[in-house]
Amino acid sequence: MGLDTLRLDWELARRGYARYAAYPAATIAGVFVNTVFGFMRAFILLALFEQRDHIAGYDASATVTYVWLGQALIMTIYIFGWQDLALRIRSGDIAGDLIRPVHPLRASLAFDLGRALYHAIYRGLPPLLVGALVFRLVLPADPLEWLAFVISVGLAIVVSYGFRAIYNIVAFWTTDHRGAMFLGAVAVNLFSGFIVPVAFFPDWLAALAHATPFPSMVQLPIDIFIGRATGGEVLGTLAVQLVWAVVLLVIAERLFAFGVRRLVVQGG
Repeated sequence: MGLDTLRLDWELARRGYARYAAYPAATIAGVFVNTVFGFMRAFILLALFEQRDHIAGYDASATVTYVWLGQALIMTIYIFGWQDLALRIRSGDIAGDLIRPVHPLRASLAFDLGRALYHAIYRGLPPLLVGALVFRLVLPADPLEWLAFVISVGLAIVVSYGFRAIYNIVAFWTTDHRGAMFLGAVAVNLFSGFIVPVAFFPDWLAALAHATPFPSMVQLPIDIFIGRATGGEVLGTLAVQLVWAVVLLVIAERLFAFGVRRLVVQGG
């Protein structure tokens, strides 16, 4: 990969960052909503510890950390609601993307990484700081754990993008992609560990969740942050995320290539 290629990715990422930075009022409103829901979720889950000290290896501090970190990651990972690619397919704008010198999936991934950086800073950190001021949160013990967490979040973004790209590509075969997007959002919310930790699931449901890519989006980065994954387990966690990232990107690329073969754009 040459310097020119990296420069192109960098410029696309910058534009992804700038697009969302252009709407500060939306960011402020989003921070407020995330913070309110953070308090609601924290107090609901803390009620579980009225009669016990630990649940599935979580204590109260780890649980509230899970809640606030999940609120910080919700827009960084962007686990639901993204439909940019589907809208371009539906409108026919994808035809213009196909004649550009960069593959549309690669371009939108670079753009998405820039978006994720903006959301991490301005939609993720403020709710997390509020949670840290009110509750006793668990923090990584050393710089290597912080580094592993940052790498894990980066992989989670790519895993999320791969999955979002797949259900967006459904627009090649249907006139309304929103059904696929809704089903995707339901699956992510249930199996990613966003609503409750996967460790709280019954054994059979937890096994089913871990057979999907969804825990790689939310649960696994949080496991690294709160210390549930340590030592060699951290490397194993990152490896799982990397495998899912590659698998989903390959599936998305193959589906996209297949959809392009049947693409018909009407107009003058």
